[in-house]
Amino acid sequence: MTDDITDQADASNDDQDATDERDDETAENDAAKTGTDEKRAVVLASGGMDSATAASVAADRGYELFLLHTSYGQNTADREYECARALADAVDAVDFLHVETGHLAAIGASSLTDDEMAVADADLGDDEVPSSYVPFRNANLLAMATSYAEANDCEAVFIGAHSEDFSGYPDCRPAFFDAFQGVVDAGTKDDTDVEIRAPFVEWSKTDIAERGLELGVPYEHTWSCYRENEPACGTCDACAFRLQTFQRLDERDPIAYAERPDYVDDAD
Repeated sequence: MTDDITDQADASNDDQDATDERDDETAENDAAKTGTDEKRAVVLASGGMDSATAASVAADRGYELFLLHTSYGQNTADREYECARALADAVDAVDFLHVETGHLAAIGASSLTDDEMAVADADLGDDEVPSSYVPFRNANLLAMATSYAEANDCEAVFIGAHSEDFSGYPDCRPAFFDAFQGVVDAGTKDDTDVEIRAPFVEWSKTDIAERGLELGVPYEHTWSCYRENEPACGTCDACAFRLQTFQRLDERDPIAYAERPDYVDDAD
C-alpha cells in the first residue's frame, strides 16, 4: 500500500510541477502587463490544513498574499478564525480580511451550521454527500475572494480543494472551478484578469500534507474538526481524514485530540 501511495504522489506531483510552471508563467505575464514585478494572490484561508498549504505554495511561487477568512456560523468558527489569523502572520500576508456572514447558517441544511443536525461519525468509505456539506458554499466564498482580488489588483485566487473532496462535495470538482472561472471572466472589468487556482485538485490529502511538511507549514496552527474547538474530537469525517493523512506519513498530528483512532488500517 505504501508503494501505491508513493507512486500516486509521484505522478500527481509531476503533473502539478507542470501546472505550477504554467501558473507561474501566467502570473509573470500578468505582472509584465501592469508594469510591475509584483505578483498578488488572494488565498481562501479556512483555518484548515489544505488552505494553509495552499497559502504556502502561493508564497513559494512568489506571490504577495491577501488572506480571506469567512465566519459563516460554522460550529468551530472561533477556532478556525484563530488559526487563519495565525497563518496570516506565519506567511507574512500583506492583508488579512475577516468577513462575518450569517446567510449560510440561516439557510441551514448542513450539520456545520444547523444546531438541529448532528455531525456524523466518520465513514471514510461513504461516497454520498455528507451532512457536513454546506450548500454551494465554495461559490459564495469564491465570489467574495474574487471581489477582494479585483479590488486589490490580484492575479489569482487560491483555494485548497483536493481530489478526495470530489465524492462528497460537488463544489470541489474540477468542473465547478472551470465553470466558476467563466463567471469570473464574464463578471469582472475588462482589464481584470483573475485566475481561480486549485493547485491540489488532483492531489490526495496525503500528497498535500507531504508537500506542506516540506514547506514548513505550521500545522499546529490549523484546525479540521467539525465538532469541537478544543480538543478535536478525532471521530468526525474531517478529523478522520486528517489523522489518516498523518498516519500514512508516519508523522504525529501536532494538535490535541480527545481520541486518536487508527484510520490507516481501517481504510487500507
